[in-house]
Amino acid sequence: MSLVVKAKVKDYMEQAAGEKISVASDFVDALDEKVQALIKDAVRRAKANGRKTVMAKDL
Repeated sequence: MSLVVKAKVKDYMEQAAGEKISVASDFVDALDEKVQALIKDAVRRAKANGRKTVMAKDL
């Protein structure tokens, strides 16, 4: 399951670059892996602190 939407990433990158820019599919795949890892780590931290709510500080 992918959490990252390629079209949204491309839109944001073009906005940040101020011009049209290409986004390789392997970039989006790698970004998705990092996002999933961040979420898993945040859930582990929340649980380790006895919470069922994941907070920004868990990142």
